[in-house]
Amino acid sequence: MGAPVERVKLARRGRMLAWFTIGWNSLEGVAAIAAGLLAGSIALIGFGADSYVEVFAGAVVLWRLGKERQGETISVAAELRAVKLIAGTFFLLAAGIGVESVRRLVTASQPDESLLGIVIAAVSLIVMPLLARAKRRVGEAMGSRALVADATETMLCVWLSVILLIGLGLNALFGWWWADPVAALGIVYFAVREGIEHWNPDEGDDHS
Repeated sequence: MGAPVERVKLARRGRMLAWFTIGWNSLEGVAAIAAGLLAGSIALIGFGADSYVEVFAGAVVLWRLGKERQGETISVAAELRAVKLIAGTFFLLAAGIGVESVRRLVTASQPDESLLGIVIAAVSLIVMPLLARAKRRVGEAMGSRALVADATETMLCVWLSVILLIGLGLNALFGWWWADPVAALGIVYFAVREGIEHWNPDEGDDHS
């Protein structure tokens, strides 16, 4: 673990990244959900909903770092509670998007093209990898499971952007309406996988 002064710097950097995450994803979420509602795209709506999952994760990280800022020692139990709060948001996202995706596949609901959605996903592909890398460095340097879990959630957004681009692109280029709910199910898969991973972290790997 780093010296106290270095740890204070890391915590400050972590707070800045968390605030950036909250601000960026709040705007991204509004844009993606609005574009999804206009186009009838469940994949876009799911992507926008994931943005607010990240906003919640950022708030958890701020709480976690706030405790340390006040000089409180972060116990293993408190760290794991923070991680499980983040993990729980993955499951909520997966449940809502999964049910709606299956319904749209069964009813053959056809979304419209969304150029705005494609732009949102493309921009996310540029910003999110850089943000995830910065978060992971801080989390690993501080030995914080919660911060590393938040970095993983941000990296999930990169994969979701890829899935979203494929789904929107296939629908726009070839009129494959089913690509949108299938892309949304891809979002569900990654959300469940990450939720399980963070809900049951390795108890033997003590990072506190």
